[in-house]
Amino acid sequence: MQIKDFMIDRNLKELTEHRTVVLPIACYETTISQNINGYIPLHWHDEFQFVLILKGQAIFQIREEKITIHEGEGLFINSGCLHMATDKNDSGCIYICLNVSPSFVLSQELYTAYVYPYIQATNLPYVHLNTKELWAKNILGAILKINQLIQQNPPYYEMDITVQLTLIWRNLIVNGFQLEYEQTEMLKNLRMKEMLNWIHLHYAEKILLDDIARAGQLSRSECCRYFKRILKKTPLHYVLDYRIQKSLILLQQPECNVTDVAYQVGFNSTSYFIHHFRKSMNMTPLAYKKYKNNGFIE
Repeated sequence: MQIKDFMIDRNLKELTEHRTVVLPIACYETTISQNINGYIPLHWHDEFQFVLILKGQAIFQIREEKITIHEGEGLFINSGCLHMATDKNDSGCIYICLNVSPSFVLSQELYTAYVYPYIQATNLPYVHLNTKELWAKNILGAILKINQLIQQNPPYYEMDITVQLTLIWRNLIVNGFQLEYEQTEMLKNLRMKEMLNWIHLHYAEKILLDDIARAGQLSRSECCRYFKRILKKTPLHYVLDYRIQKSLILLQQPECNVTDVAYQVGFNSTSYFIHHFRKSMNMTPLAYKKYKNNGFIE
């Protein structure tokens, strides 16, 4: 079942429990446009994520890089990496999303040697799975097989899934990645998460650039460089976008009017909220509220 409203904590860590009844994995089809935001917002999780595009194309941002994934292609996103996804050119993008706990990929005896080093590597936030490469094609086939196994639940499907996961991981690591471990890269990622953490705790309050920079133990200018390099926007622009994102849930509650929502998410005037909401969503908050209640735009 698709997750349409990503629940994340103050660190942007996704709170969804990625597992079937008996296995620490989740596999489901996602239509990007059906998410409450119209895109998959920035988040991270401990699980590895494997993606296979079934229809259309998507732009994924992983840390500070953007990559377009086309129909039939896929993506591996490493544990703990900030990422988000948007539908490219309103293509109606649908993809299979496979999230799996790293500790479940291989047995405990093999985990230390063949899984943990890849989690810690700073030069491996993602891998593009292109059908031109046999190893990548094998991974994409295994993702599709796991999705079918979970949907059909044939006898012993749990064991079949573990076989497919071993196949996926073996094909990934035999590609011969030269793993790197840079302390500066680790520190940069930690500081970015600390600044986002602070914003998500205080978004409803008055926020200054100095506050965000202090949370990441950075100067104002360095803080701005971090956000522009990784998120392609200024810190305060990110705050505005995050407030709009939080307002979408509140606007669907019948008891909340537009003015209530504006102040609850940190805007100091209703008109300012309406201006930025229209700029972000191409409609007013009231129109969005009516759309969600009635199913159509007036």
